[in-house]
Amino acid sequence: MNAFQKKVLNLIKCFRRQWPLFSNSERTTVCGADCMLMALQLSMAEINKQHHGDFTVSLSDVLETWKYLVHDKLGLSYENMKEPENYAELKNAYHAFLARSSMLDLIDICQKCYGLGLVSEDESITPVQLLEFISGIMNVQGNNDSVLSTPSTPVNRQGQENMKVTILAKKCVYSYLSLLVNSKDDLALAHILNVPDRGLGREAFTNLKHASQERKMSIFLMATSFIRTVELGRRGCASSLFDPLRAHVKGLSNFVHFIDKLQEIVGEILNPRIAGGRILSTVKMHLIKGRNNGDPFCQAVEEVVQDLDLKIKNIIDSPHEVLTASTTGVSPTRVMGPLLFFLLFSFTRNQMHYFPSIWNITVVLVLKGICGLRNLTNLGMLEVHCNFTVYRNPSKEKLHKAKNP
Repeated sequence: MNAFQKKVLNLIKCFRRQWPLFSNSERTTVCGADCMLMALQLSMAEINKQHHGDFTVSLSDVLETWKYLVHDKLGLSYENMKEPENYAELKNAYHAFLARSSMLDLIDICQKCYGLGLVSEDESITPVQLLEFISGIMNVQGNNDSVLSTPSTPVNRQGQENMKVTILAKKCVYSYLSLLVNSKDDLALAHILNVPDRGLGREAFTNLKHASQERKMSIFLMATSFIRTVELGRRGCASSLFDPLRAHVKGLSNFVHFIDKLQEIVGEILNPRIAGGRILSTVKMHLIKGRNNGDPFCQAVEEVVQDLDLKIKNIIDSPHEVLTASTTGVSPTRVMGPLLFFLLFSFTRNQMHYFPSIWNITVVLVLKGICGLRNLTNLGMLEVHCNFTVYRNPSKEKLHKAKNP
């Protein structure tokens, strides 16, 4: 980790120590570049649905708006950029999405820290530096064209596949931890609702998403509310809102009960080191259950969990941390807070060492031109595959089926 990256991490530590000045909840999640862009993409799709009826948005529009939004939030010049259509609505929708999910992006954290005088001048980060960090330019080390290289040998192709599996394993493990810390994190839930397979595919997620919007609650809390109602046999289960969810009782019950299991560990084991290890072990066994030991995904999960376990111990043992191994009566989830951002920060910085084969050379050039990047190592959102990417407007689906019976 270089000096600038340490500054960013210190910024997050400052936020964690002074969280009441930033948020109403200590469970607030800090967004890295991938989560920021995914939140923007979903906000744009929602605005597009309101104006045109389609919950869709083009990649080029997302990246153009992303560039404008980041410059705007950082107070940097964007005179040569065209203001995106419905920009004010998009910006409000983006911040509303983060607020609903109990999340703050890195730019907001940075500006709040400086505004409150919580960071010394030696630790200051300029808007341009933060822009370069978020966009990935600062992480380039002389390999400007690496993203354009095409695997030409079986070894390279195998390495590419291994990297994909590692990214998937990290996303799954991190998302379980993130949801445990922040139950309003819909992005995390979307990654793991059906991992491992619970029969909760696109239809289940869409129904759950609609129900959560009707009740004005997070997707996870909606799932929990539904399962608790079913288990207690309450009359509310007869509600028409629950009708579409009844077909998914088994899968949703499995998911909710697993999160319950993790929460029990948090509540019963006060020692953060032991609790952290137990949580990781439980998540690992859940993800690899039923798989062959030689499965690449199993091996990747094992490596991710080992790395996380070491990082948890380092955070607890660090003399500079507020939380130490001798701290008593402290919830293990408070250890997960600073850990999660550090991991996300490392993950989004390193996960795009290759460019997925589904993107052709034209797309690469478009992305480079729009983002002003020499590589895409920090744009982890382009490799995000979760239920939000297949969420559809039901009214449009019905119309499509009517036209194509």
